[in-house]
Amino acid sequence: MIHHYLTARAELDAAGSPFATTTIDIRGVPSKAFVSAPPTMRALWEATAGYAEKDYLVYEDERYTYGEIQSQVRKLAAHLLANGVEPGTRVAIAMRNYPEWIVGYWATVSIGAAVVGMNAWWTPPEMEYALNDSEPRALIVDDERLERLLHMPSQRDMHIVAVRTDRAIPTSGSRWVDVMAAADPGSLPDVDIDSDDDATIFYTSGTTGFPKGAQLTNRGSVANILNIAAMSTAVAMSEQKAIAAGDVPAPPPGPPALPPSMMAPTPLFHVTACNCIVHPATLSGAKVVLMYKWDPGRALELIEREKVTNFSGVPTMSREMLMHPDWATRDTSSLAGLGGGGAALQPDLVHKIAGALKHGQPSTGYGMTETHGIITANSARWFVAKPESCGPAVPTLETKLVDEDGNDLPAGPSTVGVLCVRGCVTIKGYLNRPEATADSIVDGWLNTGDIARIDDDGFIYIVDRAKDMVIRGGENVYCSEVETAIYHHDAIAEACVFGIPEERLGEEVAAVIVLRPGHALSADELREFLGASVAKHKIPTRIWFREEPIPRNASGKFLKRELKKELTGE
Repeated sequence: MIHHYLTARAELDAAGSPFATTTIDIRGVPSKAFVSAPPTMRALWEATAGYAEKDYLVYEDERYTYGEIQSQVRKLAAHLLANGVEPGTRVAIAMRNYPEWIVGYWATVSIGAAVVGMNAWWTPPEMEYALNDSEPRALIVDDERLERLLHMPSQRDMHIVAVRTDRAIPTSGSRWVDVMAAADPGSLPDVDIDSDDDATIFYTSGTTGFPKGAQLTNRGSVANILNIAAMSTAVAMSEQKAIAAGDVPAPPPGPPALPPSMMAPTPLFHVTACNCIVHPATLSGAKVVLMYKWDPGRALELIEREKVTNFSGVPTMSREMLMHPDWATRDTSSLAGLGGGGAALQPDLVHKIAGALKHGQPSTGYGMTETHGIITANSARWFVAKPESCGPAVPTLETKLVDEDGNDLPAGPSTVGVLCVRGCVTIKGYLNRPEATADSIVDGWLNTGDIARIDDDGFIYIVDRAKDMVIRGGENVYCSEVETAIYHHDAIAEACVFGIPEERLGEEVAAVIVLRPGHALSADELREFLGASVAKHKIPTRIWFREEPIPRNASGKFLKRELKKELTGE
């Protein structure tokens, strides 16, 4: 079976194919790239002109066509240019998954500026850090985030566009409704944009207490879309080859094909929703279904109502829908794909999805902010055959394994090492952090921080995590960042943070605390203290206090694995 897939991939990479690749020089690094890729994200947005009458965004009970959003994008683009935004500058977006987020995105990249994706869960200090780091010319912000902004001790000189709020705004700011009341200019402004200009700044949790702004380029963002399309096309081609060869039976006739409709249940300030759902959906003229907040019952209702064909969230979401009592009564027959990324899709869930979908298959993608989206993808019968694998690498990435010192390891299915990748989807670097960039990217090779093995078919298996990180419901939480916040409390002598298994979220944040002599502190008091400086999902849900020092190794590092096993048995 696998040879059909490998044959399809070879055909797609051949000269003349729309997915043919070549090697080009990017910042002095030989990098795989698509031969026929459009140059910029603006070019992709302009290509949606023919979809004007189609439904584009559905948010709860609101509905917008491509034409309506195209008009809003033109109005906002003109407004931003008139208020100090120009090519090469930045526009921050801080809001939940409202349609205005997507309008703000396309308007910004269409005038050559970069979108700064602000984590909607950030506290005022976290928001203030990112704004000072990225220095946006404008901020598009909803009511909840505006309230936090107004509580910051210092205010940046930036133009504010306030969304869905009656709250007072700075006199130099604008309300979304007023921006949209302006005349439609009829076209986007004429600007020059280079393929390697920044398109987005997405912040990743920092290993030193502060998040890092990953610089995603136009070229990399476009390539990620084509990588997703190439991987999907390869699966479809290999399925047809397997049927033609008689290796698998032809499926029974299914219902007529439905217009593509994709649900975006995860935050738009992450690559999962923005780059891996909204981008490919937009290019294909699909409908994007948004939610006010995650609720499995509501998701099932929207899947039935909007005939959603593809659902891609974190594994927790798929599991919660399958376990929800409404799964048996809601019509989910439209689903052709159910799965996602952000965390490993457990093998049992792969088989549960395969058995639950009437006309669809499970799917997953493994990736990082630092690769503009996916590194690998696995779906359909190939996922069922190799449920522990996250799939083969995308067309524009080379892969290799290295040891702890960065030395290349020999290829082979028994080799286990740290996974490194190189290609046009590797980020330009971390904003204002040349040292962090140099640590993560060496000669163009990005160290993923994940320990992996690669089988003879090129399928990658993530064995362990090299980074000291917890993945809670698809959100990366760096332990050192939480430890840094804990140490700001005067009562703390030692703090050790790590992840422990949690059935619904995959992992939860836990901490072991040693107090200074003569000090008292409860778990609830510590959580309340942390709530002022770190987002809620980073606050430990399990806290142990101990009187003796936390065990360390010879180099003075906490023995986290031993400590975790002692406390949880895991």
